[in-house]
Amino acid sequence: MEVKLDKRYPLDVSVEQAWTVLGDVRATAGCMPGAAITEQIDDTHYKGTVKSKVGPAVMSFGGDIEVLGLDAGARRLQMLGKGADKSGSSASMNLTAVVEPGESPSQSVLVGTATIVVSGKLAQFGSRLLVPVSDAMLGQFVENFRAAAAAVAAAEAPQAAGAPAAAAGAPSAVPRPVKELNALALMWTVFKSWLAGLFGSRKS
Repeated sequence: MEVKLDKRYPLDVSVEQAWTVLGDVRATAGCMPGAAITEQIDDTHYKGTVKSKVGPAVMSFGGDIEVLGLDAGARRLQMLGKGADKSGSSASMNLTAVVEPGESPSQSVLVGTATIVVSGKLAQFGSRLLVPVSDAMLGQFVENFRAAAAAVAAAEAPQAAGAPAAAAGAPSAVPRPVKELNALALMWTVFKSWLAGLFGSRKS
């Protein structure tokens, strides 16, 4: 099953601050709640994990990240993530993210397009549930991204669009967000979507 998302998120940080985070692969991956890069294979390939907590239970998913493109001039990052869990479900996301100027020098816009493909048990939820869950996860990602970009001092951000960002293999200097994947919030989103579909179908 395939889901496509096209989003625009206004940010109260400068273009330079936003690109400092987006241009740092480790920092960008760290903004995804519960995600972490655990190993670097080469300049463009990484291994990582995504962990979430539901009460006392901890779920862990292993996966791979490939950087398909990193263009400082265009302030664009394209990456492909693939992962699977022990139940046999798998998912992949091809993400392209761009930082655009905002309405003022202290504002910017994070523009993202993503194609998400799921199989196994995950596909049984259907697009009616996968879309709101994906939206909720991206919402948490952007909240963390805003916090990380706001923590970057404007004087430390690249002064020009073509200025080199942090090297992909270097440790990230961007503060890592502390928020983890809120699995309970995602489950609530799924439940609300299920109710909306249930009552909507009864009315029709």
